[in-house]
Amino acid sequence: MSSTTTEPAVLVLEDGRVFRGRAYGALGTALGEAVFSTGMTGYQETITDPSYAGQLVVQTAPHIGNTGVNAADAESRRIWVAGYVVRDPARRPSNWRAEGTLDEQLAAQGVVGIQDVDTRAITRHLRDRGAMRGGIFSGDAARRPDAELVAAVTAAERMEGRALAETVTVPEPYVVEPAEHGWEGEVRHELVAVDLGLKSMTPHRFAERGVRVHVVPATVGWEQIAARRPSGVFFSNGPGDPATAERQIATLRAVLRSGTPFFGICFGNQLLGRALGFGTYKLVFGHRGINQPVLDRRTGRVEITAHNHGFAVDAPLEGPVTAPLEEFGRVEVSHVCLNDDVVEGLNCLDLPAFSVQYHPEAAAGPHDASYLFDRFVELMDSHRDGRADPTIDNADPRGAQDAQGAGAAQEGQH
Repeated sequence: MSSTTTEPAVLVLEDGRVFRGRAYGALGTALGEAVFSTGMTGYQETITDPSYAGQLVVQTAPHIGNTGVNAADAESRRIWVAGYVVRDPARRPSNWRAEGTLDEQLAAQGVVGIQDVDTRAITRHLRDRGAMRGGIFSGDAARRPDAELVAAVTAAERMEGRALAETVTVPEPYVVEPAEHGWEGEVRHELVAVDLGLKSMTPHRFAERGVRVHVVPATVGWEQIAARRPSGVFFSNGPGDPATAERQIATLRAVLRSGTPFFGICFGNQLLGRALGFGTYKLVFGHRGINQPVLDRRTGRVEITAHNHGFAVDAPLEGPVTAPLEEFGRVEVSHVCLNDDVVEGLNCLDLPAFSVQYHPEAAAGPHDASYLFDRFVELMDSHRDGRADPTIDNADPRGAQDAQGAGAAQEGQH
C-alpha cells in the first residue's frame, strides 16, 4: 500500500478514543495492545523485534521510513508488530543501503498500519491513560460504525496473561560461530541461548567475543541444555506476560541449581526474578525507546539504554536481600531506571547469575551497556578456571569507582 493512498484508516482505543488517518502497509484489521516507542532511529529494528508481538506500535518520531529497509538491519526473520502507527511516512527512501520501502515491506508481510495521525496526541493519551487494547482498521473495515470498531477492540485479548514467547521462538536450534563475526582465535566458550524472542544482534555480540552460541527454542528443558555442556546459559528478550512462562522458569531454576553461569536480558531478567521467587507486574505504559537513563547502583554510573518492556520485576530496591526462594541465596537490585525507579537489573551474590531489563546489544540504540557481554564472558572464564566469580564492580572493563564514590553517587540519587 503506497504512502500516497487515499484509502481511509482509523485507530480505535478501548476507551473509545478514535484517531482518523490514511492506510499504511496492508489493508484490513489489526488488534493488539497500543504502545508508544520514543526512538528517533531504528524503525526497522523496532518492527522486527519479537518483543513487540501482539502490539500496535506508535512511533513518536514524526518522520518514518526515510532510509527504507534492508535485509541486514532486520532483528529477526520477519516483522512482529501487530500494527504500525506513524505520522509522516517518507514518500520515497533516500539511503544507499535501502533495498525497498517500509510501506511495501509492511504490505508484503500483511501488517496493517495507519498514517497521517497525530502521534503526539496518541502518545500523550497513552502516557496519561496507560497502554491499552487498540485496533487499526483500514479500507472497508474503516468504514464500519465506530461503535462496532470499539466493540471489536474490547473483545480482543489483553496483554496480561498472554503467553507469547513460544509463538515467536526459533523452530529449530542453530549455531552462531565466532568466525562469522570477526573472531580469529580459538572459541572461548560454548553458550546456550534460549530464544524467547531473540534479537539477531545478541548472538552477534557474543560471537564477536569468541563465544559459540547455540540458539535453542523456548521449549528447551534443562536436560537438553546440559547435554551441550555449555559454559553458560542465556535467556533472551521476548513478548508476553512473564507470569505465564512456568516452563521456562522451571528450566531456569534447574540452571541456577546446577551452578552454571547465567545471563538474562529483558524477558530473561523478568524470568530470573520469578525463578528467585519475586513477582512481576505490568507497567502503566512501559518503557520503549533507545534513550532511557539507568543507574548502575554499584558503580554510580548512568547509562543511556535501549528498552522494550511492559512488565517489570517486583523486588526490594534496598538490599541485598535473601531471595524469596531461600535456596538461591542473596540477591540485589543492581540497576534502576532513573525515570521511575523500576528494577532494571538483578545480581545474585551466591550464584553466578545476573540480568538486566534493558537491551545492551542496542540495535538500534546507544552502546553504553555493551560491557555487560564482557562481564558475562569474564564470569564464564572465572567459573571454568575455578576462580572466584567476578563482582559487578571488578568485572566492569572500564574500571569501577571506589566504594566511597559509589556510595556517594547512590546517596545523591535516592
